[in-house]
Amino acid sequence: MSAPFSMSEDNAQNPTKDAAPSAAASHAALARKYRPKIFAELIGQEPMVRTLRNAFASGRIAQAYMLTGVRGVGKTTTARLVARALNYEGPNGEGATIDIEAEGVHCRAILEGRHLDVIEMDAASHTGIDDIRDLIDSAHYKPNSARYKVYIVDEVHMLSKQAFNGLLKTLEEPPEHVKFIFATTEIRKVPVTVLSRCQRFDLKRIDVETMSAHLAHIAKEEGTEAEPAALALIARAGEGSVRDALSILDRAIAFGSGRIEPDTIRELLGLADRGRIFDLLETVLKGDAGGALKALEQLNRDGAEPGQVITDLADAVHAVTVAKAAGPQGIDPAAGEVERGRIEDLAKRLSMPVLARAWQMLLKGHDEVRSSPRPLAAADMVLVRLAYVVDLPPPGDAARQTRPETGETRTPASADAPSADASSAKTPATAQMAPVAAQEAPATAGEAPEEPSVFESENPAPPDFEEEPVSEPAPASPMPQSFEDVVALAETKRDLKLKNALLEQVRLVRFKPGDIALNPLPLAAPDLLQELMRKLKAWTGQVWIVSTSEQEGEEPLGVQRRAAEAREIEALHAHPAVQEVFRYFPGAKIKEVRNAPQERAGFDETDDVEDDDVFTRGGTS
Repeated sequence: MSAPFSMSEDNAQNPTKDAAPSAAASHAALARKYRPKIFAELIGQEPMVRTLRNAFASGRIAQAYMLTGVRGVGKTTTARLVARALNYEGPNGEGATIDIEAEGVHCRAILEGRHLDVIEMDAASHTGIDDIRDLIDSAHYKPNSARYKVYIVDEVHMLSKQAFNGLLKTLEEPPEHVKFIFATTEIRKVPVTVLSRCQRFDLKRIDVETMSAHLAHIAKEEGTEAEPAALALIARAGEGSVRDALSILDRAIAFGSGRIEPDTIRELLGLADRGRIFDLLETVLKGDAGGALKALEQLNRDGAEPGQVITDLADAVHAVTVAKAAGPQGIDPAAGEVERGRIEDLAKRLSMPVLARAWQMLLKGHDEVRSSPRPLAAADMVLVRLAYVVDLPPPGDAARQTRPETGETRTPASADAPSADASSAKTPATAQMAPVAAQEAPATAGEAPEEPSVFESENPAPPDFEEEPVSEPAPASPMPQSFEDVVALAETKRDLKLKNALLEQVRLVRFKPGDIALNPLPLAAPDLLQELMRKLKAWTGQVWIVSTSEQEGEEPLGVQRRAAEAREIEALHAHPAVQEVFRYFPGAKIKEVRNAPQERAGFDETDDVEDDDVFTRGGTS
């Protein structure tokens, strides 16, 4: 018994002995320290909060909620807040509400995860039917002290199939004192039978502007000076996750010793300066491979990771493309004035085909750099490829060099040769091919290649939609005026597979020449509608829109035809002439009905009728 007393005396005589460990242990991560305690502190989820507020006010509280979203957007936090709102007992006897002004009887225990009636279960470690059976058994008991017994199941998609099935009955008709709250990042892995029994909320990513304001508030609370540009970098790096952004902010506060600056964040995250990224993009799209390699080497020496540089280049291409397509209003509001100016300038000078090709190459190059044992070398190769493809014409121009009538490809030499159709005017595609032939001579070592005509200000090329339209060849087949005409056209073109699919595998919902809406049956091929659209364009010379509809539509055309034929055969059975035939040929059956040729339309009863035209003997075919 003396040992505990001696330890206590030792601690009392040396009060500073455990001071350092306790001080270190007192620090909580920012993501936990600033976790919302009321719905008013929950950022970026206004639609969900509004729905819950109205539901609580009107008493329309669901028996189960499904919260889904990416990591760190507040699923578990929201679950605890809902549990707190369900069991709220205010100082003046207030009941369930999400507008909590004062701490209630159960609030602190629920928020700290230690309330007996709010059971948090990690489905990743309790996946089996036995765990769900224990949950169901305990659900029948009344709450210990709160109004509701609330079960919070995190990562619910990890439950086994048997566990989900065992939960269905209780989930649909739970005891009146039980509420379920599920959270998951993989909503597609949750069975539809479970989703249909829950009220679903999709928690969205937090946008950069909202995240930056939230980070600025927390930095101020922590007594740290933070520049807005630095907070914007952290918000972008968080990718919409509050927890990720606060983790980066926690590191930045420690790294910057009380001050957060953009250069500090770039060094901490291995990012490159945005201005230097746009310089690199402009250099590489001018075809200056040597200059691009030197710029990448300098960025790598300054701490930027090669993979991150390629990612930043792709982000820059995306920003320029959006600005070109949607105008200046499409630029990220968090971008600084200098960055906005660079984006607008490049959007004016770069053509859309060049931007699309650069995006595809950078996207593929990103995977190469990430998986390469030598990331810097892989990034070098990506930039070299990107610099040298600017010598090639855009994909649209390359496609127009193939004549649609004959399939003949015009080479640069043949494009420059005088011809009947080229002597009057030189097309943009031909104009771009001429410098390519001149650039085919190899450059000497150390010599920078000439700047190709990528930037519109140096060699303007009108976009595709401004070029003179190419005359379309006359359609090979008339435009179908009904869905039956489409099936007949497929039969005429001897595409029996497509004909059978149109007869048996789709329901017609809407038909207009050039516009078809179909409801595919489960046995239809996934690409059936795309194949029909492609072949109709090839057969008629016109663009067709073939869309999928959720409406049931008509019966498949094959079913309609068989039903019509059955009705016609049934009507023939009542015809006196047919009944006379059956009298002489017992057991005969009508096999099919064929329309008589025009010249035989007026045949009389003395004409010979072949047995295989209408009947079969003895029911055999």
